[in-house]
Amino acid sequence: MRLRITTPLAVVVDADAVRALRAEDATGSFGILSGHADFLTSLTIGVVSWRGADDTAHYCAVRRGVLSVTGGREIAIATREAVTGDDLATLDETVLARFRADTETERAERVDSTRLQLNAIRRIVSHLQASGRSGSADFA
Repeated sequence: MRLRITTPLAVVVDADAVRALRAEDATGSFGILSGHADFLTSLTIGVVSWRGADDTAHYCAVRRGVLSVTGGREIAIATREAVTGDDLATLDETVLARFRADTETERAERVDSTRLQLNAIRRIVSHLQASGRSGSADFA
């Protein structure tokens, strides 16, 4: 099988002769072998692992993404961020921890931004209602 892991800026992995692949989506961990049915899923933050023809294990930490299998021979992963490494423990401790922290920071920033937007909308509506009341008195 052929595996391609891409980010918006680079092709991180382009490997031929992949024998097996493991990844994780919202339902849990799953495996892909040659001849797998066409498949599409959304990945969680995690480590994608695969074995090459020489049975060597390879790893790539992904910050979510979309995995597709086409024709039982092509595996494509599109992700926001990916980091390859040979040591699963290091990827798990450092890279995944950073991905999770970044995700939590982004979530907090979205909440703050939404609060600011709602506050601005409330002020606009309040101002428009006050203007409407005083404007209707002028025409009465």
